[in-house]
Amino acid sequence: MTGSITGSLAGILAPRREIGARSQAFDLLFAGALTFFLGLIGFAQAGFGGIIGLGMLAPLVWRRSRPEPVFFTVSAVAVLQWLAGIELQPGNVGLLVALYAISVYGEVRYSRIALGIGGLGVLMATSRYWSGSDWRQQITMMVALGALVFGVWATGERRRTRGLYVAQLEERAIQAERDRDRESKLAVSNERTRIAREIHDVVAHGLSIMIVQADGGLYAADASPEQAKKALATIGDTGRASLTEMRKMLGLLKQDAQQELDPDQPRPQPGISSLPELIDNVRDAGLTVDYDVTGTPRDLPALLGLTAYRIVQEGLTNTLKHAGPGAATSVNLDFGREMLTVMVSDDGRGAGVAPSSDPGHGLVGMQQRASISGGTVNAGPKAGGGYEVIAKLPYNLPNGGSQ
Repeated sequence: MTGSITGSLAGILAPRREIGARSQAFDLLFAGALTFFLGLIGFAQAGFGGIIGLGMLAPLVWRRSRPEPVFFTVSAVAVLQWLAGIELQPGNVGLLVALYAISVYGEVRYSRIALGIGGLGVLMATSRYWSGSDWRQQITMMVALGALVFGVWATGERRRTRGLYVAQLEERAIQAERDRDRESKLAVSNERTRIAREIHDVVAHGLSIMIVQADGGLYAADASPEQAKKALATIGDTGRASLTEMRKMLGLLKQDAQQELDPDQPRPQPGISSLPELIDNVRDAGLTVDYDVTGTPRDLPALLGLTAYRIVQEGLTNTLKHAGPGAATSVNLDFGREMLTVMVSDDGRGAGVAPSSDPGHGLVGMQQRASISGGTVNAGPKAGGGYEVIAKLPYNLPNGGSQ
C-alpha cells in the first residue's frame, strides 16, 4: 500500500510540463486578473473569505504546467472553506478553472478522480449552503451545480480528445514523411546496386575477352602475325560492342519508371535472342562453347530474358577467368513447362577457384537477378572436375511483373 501511495504522489508531483513563453505569460495575466478582481470582491465581503479566495485563485498560474497539484491544492482550500463554514466566495470560480485545466492538460486517471471530487463537492456544498432550503430547492441546486461541474469537465475532455487527434494526425504526417525518406533512400540504394551489377556484367565480360585476346596476340605476334592481327581485331570489336551495350544500359537507366513498367515500350536490353552473338564473341576469344536449346522456345518477359542473358554472360566470364586454357564449355537453355532452366558448365579447373566475394558481383549478382525474377541460382564444382551454374527461372514473374 505504501508503494501505491508513493506512486500516486509521484504521479501528482510529476515534473512540470514545458509550455511556451506566450502561454506562460497568458497564464500569469489570466490568474493575476482573476486574483486581483475576484480577490478584491472577496476581501470586501469578508476578510478571511478573501484569503480563502486568494488560495483558490493564485495557484491558477501553474494550471497548465502542473494541473494535478493545482487542482488538488484548490480542492484542499475549498475543503478548508467548507469546514470553516465560510460562505461561497467569488474565488470559488478557481475550482471550475482548475477542474477544466486538469481535464485538458492532466493525466486521464487524475482527470477522472477530479470529476469524482467535483461530484463530492456538489454534495458537500448543497448540504452546507442550502441545508435550510426545502428538498425541492436542494435537488434543484444539486442538479444545477452537478451539471455545471460535469459540463466544465466534459468541455475539457473534448478539448483534450481533439488535441490528441490533432497530435496523432501530425505524428502520422511526420511518420509518412519519414517513410517516404526511407523509401527514397532504399530506392537510391537499389538503383546503385542495379547500376553496379549492370556495369559489372557489361564491362567484366568485355574486358575478360579483351585480356584473353591480348595475351594470345602477344604470344602469337612473332610466330603468327596474322593470328595476332585477328586477336587485335577481336579486341576492337569487343570493345566497341561493350561500349554500345554500355550506352544502351545508360539509356535504360534514364527511362522513367512508367516506361520501364510498360511491356509494350521498346527496351535497350539484351535477351535470349542475343545469346548466339554473345557465344560467338566468346568463341572468337578462343573458348570452345557448345550452345544447345531444348524444349519449345517461347517469348519471355524482358526482365526474365535479361536475367537469363546476364547469367550466361557471367558464367562464360567466369569460365574465361578461371577454367584455364583448352576448357570446353556448354550452355544449355531448357524451356520447361513452368520455368526456364539455364545451365553453364565447363570441364576446366575453375572448381578450385573461389567465386567473387564482392557483394553485388559475380555469383552474388546472379543470385540477386534470379531472386528478382522469382528464381534460384546454384553454382559449384561438378563431380569429376569442372564448374557449373544452374539457374531456374519461372515464367510467371513475382507480383505479376513483366519488365
